[in-house]
Amino acid sequence: MTATNKKGGIPVWRDMGVTPNPAREDDAEVVIVGGGPVGLTLALDLGRRGRRVLVLNKRDIIAAGSKAICFSKRTLDIWNRLGVGKAMVEKGVVWNVGKVFWGAQDEPVYSFDMLPVKHQQMPAFINLQQYHAEEILIEAVIALPNVTLRWGHEVTEIAQSADSARLTVRSDEGAYCIDAPWVAACDGSTSPLRHMLGLDFEGRIFEDNFLIADIRLKQDRPAERWFWFDPPFNPGQSALLHKQPDDVWRLDFQLGWNIDREACIKPENVAPYVRGMLGEDVEFKPEWYSVYTFQCRRMARFVHDRVIFAGDSAHLVSPFGARGCNGGVADADNLGWKLDLILRGEAPEDLLESYNDEAIATADENILNSSRSTDFLTPKSETSTALRNAVLELSETHAFARPFVNSGRLSTAVSYPHSPLSTEDGLQGGITPGSVALDAPVGNGWLLDHLGQGDFVLLSADGTAPEIEGLRSLNVADLGDSEGLVAQRYAMEPGAAYLIRPDHYVAARWHQPSAHQISAALQRAKGLHA
Repeated sequence: MTATNKKGGIPVWRDMGVTPNPAREDDAEVVIVGGGPVGLTLALDLGRRGRRVLVLNKRDIIAAGSKAICFSKRTLDIWNRLGVGKAMVEKGVVWNVGKVFWGAQDEPVYSFDMLPVKHQQMPAFINLQQYHAEEILIEAVIALPNVTLRWGHEVTEIAQSADSARLTVRSDEGAYCIDAPWVAACDGSTSPLRHMLGLDFEGRIFEDNFLIADIRLKQDRPAERWFWFDPPFNPGQSALLHKQPDDVWRLDFQLGWNIDREACIKPENVAPYVRGMLGEDVEFKPEWYSVYTFQCRRMARFVHDRVIFAGDSAHLVSPFGARGCNGGVADADNLGWKLDLILRGEAPEDLLESYNDEAIATADENILNSSRSTDFLTPKSETSTALRNAVLELSETHAFARPFVNSGRLSTAVSYPHSPLSTEDGLQGGITPGSVALDAPVGNGWLLDHLGQGDFVLLSADGTAPEIEGLRSLNVADLGDSEGLVAQRYAMEPGAAYLIRPDHYVAARWHQPSAHQISAALQRAKGLHA
């Protein structure tokens, strides 16, 4: 299916139609504003935990066009926990290898593998158009009876009290109001909610523009990420090629700063770039062309009383490195279990300060890497250009130079070494508190699947760790670690145990834990005391 029409200048992938106004007052515990991948992931997470959720989407369409396509292993692990990961991988184009080219050379300067730790269920990356990912998430969300998704419902006003927020919502049928304890602002880079609260971004806008050309063609190329510095078809600039499902390809071309944005996306001006990259005789059909400007910015805080910001509404990064949507899904994963505990009365509202801290840590790491990538891609002086070219030249024959080649450091799970929810230790090896759990084969399945759908788990080497009421125990010896990869990756000796958070981050670990140590770490991980 190809988008052939537009609404409000937006290309339509699927027309959902405006949802009728509610016949009675809403009783949602969480209202999510924005029905993109971040809002839908949060809705699915909270919905599967039994929370009453309302999602409001301003538009009544699933948009086509040039949006997110690269989804990382961490995102796929999150989606797999929520029951949609396998569908994403099945539809997507799986890839692990990236290649970097320089100038007119046919052979890459070097290649890299994005999945250095093998024997994990999910691949390093898939390429999947955002509209496909949204459709998969939507089907999962609407299957939940406690989640409502409304299309064509726009939030126009917000007012907050000590224990709730009141939203004024408008659709084609008129306006109505909603009161809810919590509001999640997942309403994108221009975030109307952010503006309604008088908030803004801080950070850099880079003086460079890139052309995205999504085209349809049949061509037998490997499913790899190909990146060019100073190619003959875009001299002095850079370019990127990705394969997507359904014979659609993503091509990116660096354009520079002083450009005519409207002229750049005219088909007659895009065609020379495409033919220069893929060959003069290539036959292709345009899908969608657009121009974007690099930005690396974020809000000073993500939690504002009853309103919590996530995804592009909270932070923006340049797209090289695939850190935008993946970072937003990480926000949803971090936030969902914390809101659930608060709504169940099992954690204080102060637990949201840990979301603010950890989500900002993720955003700052993504912004740091994106800024460095952008500075390497777009050197602003003769000296920095000479340095970049020297790194590229050395990387052809000297392995030490290759880590300095920055064509976009690709998205990986971010660790929280200073998380207030972690119990620090002095142990060596394994996975440290504040880091995400690693997958490994066990028995006939995978460790992350056994960690479950979102509760705290005590992962023990042999079942000798004390049992704690209300805490699920998982025994590696019972699961079957025939290849020894769990023991190796977690540095597990007899008697050892890990406390795993609902988002599969390590909260604490021990060689020989006592019941008191486990209980104290669990309390800390729930924000009940420092």
